[in-house]
Amino acid sequence: MDDLLNEFLNETKENLDQLDVELVKLEQEPNNPELLGSIFRVMHTIKGTCGFLGLPRLEHIAHAAENVLGRIRDGKLEVTAYAISMILESLDQIKFIISVLEDTSVEPEGEDEGLIAALNQLASGEAPAGDGDAGGDAAPTTVAATGDAGSAVESEQPSETAAPEAVVSETVAAAPAPKPAKVPAKAVEAKPAAAARDDGDKNANQSIRVGVDLLENLMNMVSELVLTRNQLLQISRSHKDNEFTVPLQRLSHVTSELQEGVMKTRMQPIGNAWNKLPRIIRDLANELNKKIDLVMVGEDTELDRQVLELIKDPLTHMVRNSADHGIEGLADRKAAGKNETGTIKLEAYHEGGHIIISIADDGKGLNLDRIKEKALSNGLATVDELAAMADSQIHQFIFKAGFSTAAAVTSVSGRGVGMDVVRTNIEKIGGTIELTSAEGKGSTFMIKIPLTLAIVSALIVGVGEERFAIPQLSVVELVRVTKGSDHKIETINGSPVLRLRDRLLPLVSLRKVLDIAGPDENEGGKSMFIVVTQVGVHSFGMIVDRVYDTEEIVVKPVSPILRHISLFSGNTILGDGSVIMILDPNGIAAKTGELSGNETGLASKADALVASNDDQVSFLVFNAGSKSPFAVPLALIARLEEVEIKKIEFSNGQPLVQYRGSLMPLVTISKDYAIPEDGVLPVLVFSDANRSMGLIVDNIIDIVEESARINLPTDSEGLLGSMILRGVATDLIDAHYYMKLAFADWFKTTTKRSEGAQKTSGRRVLLVDDSAFFRNLLVPVLTVSGYEVVALENPLAAIKLREAGEMFDLIVSDIEMPEMDGLTFARNVKGDPSWNRLPLLALSSFSNPEDMLKAKNAGFDDYVPKFDRDALLQTIDRVLNGVAVAA
Repeated sequence: MDDLLNEFLNETKENLDQLDVELVKLEQEPNNPELLGSIFRVMHTIKGTCGFLGLPRLEHIAHAAENVLGRIRDGKLEVTAYAISMILESLDQIKFIISVLEDTSVEPEGEDEGLIAALNQLASGEAPAGDGDAGGDAAPTTVAATGDAGSAVESEQPSETAAPEAVVSETVAAAPAPKPAKVPAKAVEAKPAAAARDDGDKNANQSIRVGVDLLENLMNMVSELVLTRNQLLQISRSHKDNEFTVPLQRLSHVTSELQEGVMKTRMQPIGNAWNKLPRIIRDLANELNKKIDLVMVGEDTELDRQVLELIKDPLTHMVRNSADHGIEGLADRKAAGKNETGTIKLEAYHEGGHIIISIADDGKGLNLDRIKEKALSNGLATVDELAAMADSQIHQFIFKAGFSTAAAVTSVSGRGVGMDVVRTNIEKIGGTIELTSAEGKGSTFMIKIPLTLAIVSALIVGVGEERFAIPQLSVVELVRVTKGSDHKIETINGSPVLRLRDRLLPLVSLRKVLDIAGPDENEGGKSMFIVVTQVGVHSFGMIVDRVYDTEEIVVKPVSPILRHISLFSGNTILGDGSVIMILDPNGIAAKTGELSGNETGLASKADALVASNDDQVSFLVFNAGSKSPFAVPLALIARLEEVEIKKIEFSNGQPLVQYRGSLMPLVTISKDYAIPEDGVLPVLVFSDANRSMGLIVDNIIDIVEESARINLPTDSEGLLGSMILRGVATDLIDAHYYMKLAFADWFKTTTKRSEGAQKTSGRRVLLVDDSAFFRNLLVPVLTVSGYEVVALENPLAAIKLREAGEMFDLIVSDIEMPEMDGLTFARNVKGDPSWNRLPLLALSSFSNPEDMLKAKNAGFDDYVPKFDRDALLQTIDRVLNGVAVAA
C-alpha cells in the first residue's frame, strides 16, 4: 500500500497542476466539451482512487467537486466565475491534504463541511448569496446535503462514480484491483471504463517513474565516461594505425548516443514551470478587479530540470509583479486609450547556448519619479547622482533590497522583498536579468540562463601558451588571416576591424582581454585566426593564435571565487588531463564594449547607419586636401584599402586601379586635389553589387558615433552640410555625388530638390528597405532635408513599432523584400486603424506601368524608382504637403 500511496500522490500532483490550467481555460471557453470532459475525468480519477486507498477526507471533497462538474457537463449548470472559483478552492484543499500525506502518510485531522456544503449547494443549482449568476437557469437536482460529506450522493447520476476496478486501472495499472468495502460499487458505463483502461495501460507501458538522485548519479557517470573517452581518443591520435582505432571509434559513437539519451532525461519543457501561472493570473485579476490576458509562447523549450526548479519562484514573482504593478485598472487603461484587457506575454527560446525568457506587459511601465523618490528616501542615491543617470540606470533601483514603489502593503506586493531575491536566485545559476521599460507602454524583463552542467561541443583555441574552449553554438565561422590574403586586419583609432563580406567586423584580441603576455598579433605579419562569434543578432571576431580541434566537453560551473569574472562560463577537463576555462562570448563582448545596452536591447558598434531613437550614427572622419575634416557614414564604406601610387593608371583622364580582377575608378575629394607622385594612399572603397569606387583621402582620423543632425546645410557640390563631431566642425560628404563621378549611370538624377523639402522639420518618416546599402544612402539624405528618420530592414519590425504605439507622418517602403513584400505590408498598414491614414510611398528598382498599378491597388499613394534620390525627395515633399492640405 505504501507503493500505491506514493504512486497516487505523484500522479495526483500532476493531475492537480493540469486541472489548474484547464479550469482557467474552461472559464474562457465555457462551451468546449472536450475540455470539460478532460477535467471531469481527472477529478473522477482522483475521487475513485481516494476511495480505494481509504482516504475519506480527500474522497469527500473530490466527490463534491465532481458533482458540480457533472452538472456542468450535463448542461444543467452554467460555467461561471463562482463555479470555477469553488472548484479551484476544492483543489487547493486537496493540495493541502496531499502535502500532509507526503510527510505523514496519514490524512490530517479536520472537517471540510463548509466547503462541501457550498459545493453541494452549487450542484443543486442554488445561487449563493451575493452571486446572482452562479447558478444560472440550471435545474436543481436531488442532493442529500448533510454534515457528513460522504452521504452527499447524486440520485440522478449513478454512472458518475466508477467501480474500483476501473479506477485502479486508470491510475495504477500494474497493481491488482481488489474490491474494497469502503466505497460501494455502482453501475459503470462500459465504454468510458474500457477507454479509461486502455488509456491507463498505454500510459503505464510508455513511462515509468525514476528517482531524481538516480538520474543525477547516471549523469555524473556519463560525464566521467566522456572524459575517459576523450583521453583515449587523445592517446589514439598520437598512435595512428593501431588495432585500437576502430574499437575506439565505436566507443566514441556509443558514448555520444548514451550522453545524448541521458541529457534528454534531465530536460523538461519550461511549460512545466508555467502551469500554475494561468491560475495565479486569473485569481489576481479577480482580486485586483483587472482584465488580464496571459500569453505563453515557447512552452516546449526544454531546459535542465534543476534550472527549471530554481527559476519557478522567480518567474512566478515577476508575473505577479506585472499583474499588480504593470497592468493598469480598467478605468486607467480606458483613460489611456488602451484595450481594457491588459496582456502579459511570457516567451522562452534558445539562443547561442543560452535559454532566454522574456516577461513583457503592455501596462503603465515604471514610474521614474516614484523610483527617484524612493531611491532618495532610502539613501541609495543623491539628487545630483540621479540627475546624471540615464532612465535605464534609474530603473535598476527596483532590484535593490527593500525597494518597493507600492503605495501600500497588500497581499500581492509592497513589502520590499521581491526583485532583489529574483536577481539573486537567477545569478546563483549563472544567469542574468535585464530590464527595459517605457512609461505608459509597459516593461520587459529578459532572463538569460547559461549552461551550468552539460556536455557540449566546443572549439579549442590557443592564445600564447594557454588553451580555451568556445561553445560551438556561439561560433559562426573561422577566418584565417595571412600576409597577402584578401582578409586583412586594419586598425582605426587603435581598434582592430576586419572587412568580412562587405561589412566591418569589430575585433577583440583575446591576448589583450585576458592579459596574456606575448607579442602583438599584428607584429611580424604572422598568420592568425579570427573566430567570428554571434551574440544575439550581433557579431564580432575574437583574434586567437591557434585553433586546435572541436571536442565534446563536460561543462563544470565556475568556482564561486571566480564567478564575478564574466569572461568565463565554466571550465572543463580535456582528453590530456588539462583543465581549461570555457569562454563566454557574451561576457567578452560586454567587457570590451562591443555590445552596449540601450532601451531597445543590445546594439553592435558595427551596425552603423540604421537610425535609432536618438539618431546615433557611426561616422568615419578623415582628412583630404583641406584644413577642416570630412566625414562619411561608416556603413556606406565597403573596405578601407591602401593603394600604391605607382600602380595607379589613367583612362580618359580618370585615375584607375586594378582591384579584385577589375578596374576601379578613383575619385578625389575636390578637382583641385593633387595626387602625390610616390607613396601609398588611403582609399575608401564604396561598393554596390559588382561596382566599386575608391575615394582618395590623406589619412583616416577616427570613427565617432554622434547624432545625425546637420547644423549648417550647404549647396556645395559633394557635400550634404556641416555638423559638429566631438566638438569639431566637420563637412559631411555626399557619397551619392562621388559615386556619380565614378559611374555616370550609377544613379539617375533629375532636378534639384524642391525648396519645400527644406521646411520639413519635425516630420517623422519610416523607411523600410531590406537593402542596407539603400538605407545607409537615404537616411542622411532625408535627415539633411529636415526629416526625423527611423530606418528598418523589414516590415515585421515596422509592425512591432505600430503595436508599440509609434506614429509617423509618412512611410517609405521597398517593394521587393524577402520576409514580407511591400505590397503585403501596404495592405497590412491600410487594414489597421492606427496607421491606415498614413501616406505610403513605394520604392522599387522596377518602374513599369504594371508594377505601379499593383502598388496603387495595394494601398501605396505614390511610386518612385529607388535609384532616383531627387525624385524621392520631391515626391515626399509633394505627398506630405498634399496630405496636409487635404486634412
